Amino acid sequence: MDNYFLNQKEPFQSIMLYVRSVILNTLPEVEERFSYKIPFYNCHKKPMIYLNVLKGTNYVDVAFVQGILLENEFPLLKNDNNRKQVRSIQLRTLEDLDHKNFIELLHAASAFLSKSKSAWFI
Repeated sequence: MDNYFLNQKEPFQSIMLYVRSVILNTLPEVEERFSYKIPFYNCHKKPMIYLNVLKGTNYVDVAFVQGILLENEFPLLKNDNNRKQVRSIQLRTLEDLDHKNFIELLHAASAFLSKSKSAWFI
């Protein structure tokens, strides 16, 4: 897993390592996994977040699997690429991350996922 992060170009590497540390420090119940060649963060045995740099983009995509349920409360979540339920925060720099809001979003996402039968519902 560490090699994935260390092989990223800057500023993506710094952004991903920071976001990873916030996720792991905020949610003790989270499990870090490597799926589909990218890091996933599972809560309650279901995928909650993944980190990715999409080809042709200049940002880290911090994608919330159940983001559609959170976008009204957290307008920083964007529907990029017309995804059905995933919503994401796009980080070009570390300064783009609103730390306090991100922590609130992590707790809300975990709470939603704990009540869901499945992470993927659409």
